[in-house]
Amino acid sequence: MKIFTSILIFIAFALIIFNITMVDFGKPFEGDSLVAIIGIVASLCAVFILLIFKMSKKIEEKIKNQ
Repeated sequence: MKIFTSILIFIAFALIIFNITMVDFGKPFEGDSLVAIIGIVASLCAVFILLIFKMSKKIEEKIKNQ
């Protein structure tokens, strides 16, 4: 499970980088730039959720070993 969540975090960061390249900084809220910004925000949410999941698994493991 640790490897799987790490792979998902890496994919989410790759999507963030890809979407940053798609943003037109002259008109960030028009057309494809808006879609790219939404993709960036969604990928950031995915990263935070996966990090929370990894922390909860570490806490669960520590409680189980006591």
